[in-house]
Amino acid sequence: MAIWDLSVWQWIVLFQHELLLFAGVFFLIGAIDDLALDFTWLWMRLTGRTRTHQVNRASLAGLELEGDAAIFVPAWDEAEVIGDTIAHMLAAWPQDNLKLYVGCYRNDPETIAAVTKAAPGDPRLRLVIYDQAGPTTKADCLNRLYQALISDEQRGGQKVRMVVFHDAEDMVDPAALPLLDRAMAHADFVQLPVLPMPQVGSRWLGSHYCEEFAEAHGKALPVRDALTATVPAAGVGCAAGRAALDRLAHSHDNQLPFAADSLTEDYELGISIAEQGGRGQFLRARGEDGELVATRAYFPARLDHIVRQKTRWVHGIALQGWDRLGWTMRPSEIWMRMRDRRGPMTALVLLMAYLLLALSTLGWVAAMLGHGEHLQLSTPLKLLLAVNVFSFVWRALMRFAFTAREYGTVEGVRAVLRLPVANIIAIMAGRRALFAYCRSLLGRAVVWDKTPHHAHPARDVIRQEQAA
Repeated sequence: MAIWDLSVWQWIVLFQHELLLFAGVFFLIGAIDDLALDFTWLWMRLTGRTRTHQVNRASLAGLELEGDAAIFVPAWDEAEVIGDTIAHMLAAWPQDNLKLYVGCYRNDPETIAAVTKAAPGDPRLRLVIYDQAGPTTKADCLNRLYQALISDEQRGGQKVRMVVFHDAEDMVDPAALPLLDRAMAHADFVQLPVLPMPQVGSRWLGSHYCEEFAEAHGKALPVRDALTATVPAAGVGCAAGRAALDRLAHSHDNQLPFAADSLTEDYELGISIAEQGGRGQFLRARGEDGELVATRAYFPARLDHIVRQKTRWVHGIALQGWDRLGWTMRPSEIWMRMRDRRGPMTALVLLMAYLLLALSTLGWVAAMLGHGEHLQLSTPLKLLLAVNVFSFVWRALMRFAFTAREYGTVEGVRAVLRLPVANIIAIMAGRRALFAYCRSLLGRAVVWDKTPHHAHPARDVIRQEQAA
């Protein structure tokens, strides 16, 4: 039969077959990549190359730092949460030899007022008001904080030992700062885990970050660290040695450490320090209470806010990162950068898979009604599908295991049930990131496309203490 003689249903079956082949092959490639990471993690756990340190929180909390520390917190339109962050941070970290630099913009009086009210009379708080109207970019705001630090160091005649990075909505761990300070003895950059907080009011959207970070910071980053691949910064709960930050600044014409047009300056920070010869480390530690030493925060809970944030990550890491950071010749590094940059392709394959699901449902209903034709599967195609089904089950088990370890069994089950939600978000963010990247290639200026924050985990801690 000539191809032009096919009926509408035969065309649908043909298209369905091609979609199945396309999605199946690329799902298989992704499955091989994921399985390679899983078994590498398992092997390294068995051989002791990745481990979670055990620490005594009581002895760490309040421990004097070996050198001065600066904490950078860029803030734009964060009046609802910045006060909680500052008050909790300065209480959790009582050390005298730290200074908290909070960067605000001149046209954001609400955030400026919230900062000044958060810790009245505490000399460790340094409000830095950018004389340019905001928002610019987070990287640009961080550069302004770096300039303020240099100015203070020149007046005081002494440089800080490390710079710690946090966001305006973070709840820090009391043991984190001393732990970072210790690690600076043998590292130029250190990243601690990030733990998104489950959200009762957003079980299916806002809470889906839990499983993503549980796997990324429980498996992917420990493997990167063990393979001596570069450890990217998460933007919070990380520290850079003062000398490493200076080297980064001196490598740029403007003598500033961050590229103002970067959407993911945090991701680039750890990689750039490593490329200049610095040693990066991902550090996991648990206290005697079993709790992970980590930065905790509520992530966006609305779909549009989530997609906006994921868009920035995909755009900055997968697309902008390819342009800005390129590739290296080290096999382990090539592997990890390929994983970092597969977001747009993953979104496309997922979209094809859901389109295939819709067509298969349509074909099944039509066949039940006596119309259309069933898709005939060849033996290789059946084998391909079987392997993909196995990989999906394995992926679900891994997601459950890593999520349950940090959040409990119930949240682990929810993590598996949230897989379709995470896939749809990935599709939406991938499409939006591609269009945003195309606009940037046409000369559109990059701006701080941030997400709003309303809740803060420190408020929950206060309520629990009052209830007790």
